[in-house]
Amino acid sequence: MKYPIRNIVLEKIKEVGNLSDNELLNNLEKDGVQITVADLNKTLLDLEIFGLVRVSWLTKDKRRIELVTS
Repeated sequence: MKYPIRNIVLEKIKEVGNLSDNELLNNLEKDGVQITVADLNKTLLDLEIFGLVRVSWLTKDKRRIELVTS
């Protein structure tokens, strides 16, 4: 059974907690999930629109991803 990439990314964020976008991409690749940077950006945007995660810029090339706890 193949799960939607949105669910896989959300579970990884819940498992690890706050992390950067590069760390998330590396963790997903370690688990065997093949995802491009563009697909990751789209998935993070969807999760942010749904109010599940918050993405903020740390530096010019690095973003911080955190789970929204409400």
